[in-house]
Amino acid sequence: MSQAVLLVNANRTRPPIAPLALDYLAEGLDEARMPYSVLDLCFAESVEAALTGALKSETPLLVAVTFRNTDDCYCATRHSFIPGLRALVTQVRELTDSPVVLGGAGYSVAPEGILDRVGGGYGIRGDGEGPLVALAQALRDGHEPRAIPGLVWREGAEMRSNPPAWGPVAQAPLARRAVDNERYFREGGQGAVETKRGCPRGCVFCADHLGKGTRARLRPPAAVAEEMTSLAARGVDCFHLCDSEFNVDAGHAEAVCEELVACGASEGLTWYAYLAPTPFSARMAELMERAGCAGINFGTDSGDPAMLRRLGRDHTPEDIAAGVDACHENDIPVMIDLLLGAPGETRESVGTTIGLMKRVAPTCVGVTLGARVYPGTRLAAQLGVPGWRIPGLVGGTEGNDDLAMPVFYLEPALGEDPVGLLRELIAGDQRFFFGWPDDVQADYNYDDNPELTRAIADGHRGAYWDILRKVRGL
Repeated sequence: MSQAVLLVNANRTRPPIAPLALDYLAEGLDEARMPYSVLDLCFAESVEAALTGALKSETPLLVAVTFRNTDDCYCATRHSFIPGLRALVTQVRELTDSPVVLGGAGYSVAPEGILDRVGGGYGIRGDGEGPLVALAQALRDGHEPRAIPGLVWREGAEMRSNPPAWGPVAQAPLARRAVDNERYFREGGQGAVETKRGCPRGCVFCADHLGKGTRARLRPPAAVAEEMTSLAARGVDCFHLCDSEFNVDAGHAEAVCEELVACGASEGLTWYAYLAPTPFSARMAELMERAGCAGINFGTDSGDPAMLRRLGRDHTPEDIAAGVDACHENDIPVMIDLLLGAPGETRESVGTTIGLMKRVAPTCVGVTLGARVYPGTRLAAQLGVPGWRIPGLVGGTEGNDDLAMPVFYLEPALGEDPVGLLRELIAGDQRFFFGWPDDVQADYNYDDNPELTRAIADGHRGAYWDILRKVRGL
């Protein structure tokens, strides 16, 4: 048996999204002097042929499969990626007796349930860099791995798991050589960089804390800037920051911007970020623009004060208006993301939110109808899920007590035709991205989106919402 770890990217959606996790995992293995190879299935013409080619001549110590998303997070389609992962793991196990370990942000949402469904030997929930090295070393040396932080495994008929250990995130620039970031940029339109990991906010629906923790763990601004400039020198010069919300730590966000300006990086690259409406100021907007920010996506979720409280958000409609104004004053395109239909939503609160969006006039508005119910969230606890007799649940409930398969809540008070209600309120305003399967032109689902893929092939670069608004003439 080889002493090498085989890192596998299972994500094959289009446009292709660079698997930042593999660069992190590779860095950890390099530091531990643990040999590895990478099998990126995103660009493989045949998954079966690619797996056979990687496994026919060598038996790895461990096959590590990263799983980015459980599903497309879209109530209209509810497309789960778990069946594809199960098929992949089945193929791997037919080709090798090497243990399989699952990990990634998607896996961490429902680690026991996903491992049970797809049949892997181990899972790692939360940060994977340290635990993967520890697992590989334990298997190599014949040691018992069950004390490893974040490890998930089956013990007889039971699933066992350890809590993650939320340690420091990479303090030095990553080499970013494990995957073909240049090709991902050509075909996916954006690079990926993380300035911090984890989020302390209390949004009732969000599952980020399951995979990233509830504390913002910061990377040094100089390391972030050096990593971005290094990638830009290789042609990857437009980024989307992977932070849950860039301004979770406002001082750190400003320090990253100041470093990009000071080192001259802002003259050769552009970037986009998710932000909360607070804390955000005119000064931060001006600093972000000088640092190369080409667009801001505010996750506001609602514009109705009562719904904002129900969703666990601490901003107000006035904060939303001030944030949009600051972006306009600094010529930064601004996207607002809405999450409508959560518990307590009414036709009146939806009308209040859509009316606010029209008044504050962001560049564009993304509308999501229906809240994905993730395990371990305050929303799931409030609903008493998996108590399946709850009106408003949409999706498969049978055999889904772990909520690994997509289930959404859509408030019954919105009536029998909430889609029609939204279309009536939006009234043809092209700034609103609200698509249902019968309205391809307004599609806001990035999963295998042909419009996006064509635009990137034609040379568009940037955040996907910004590409869509440009090709739609907004």
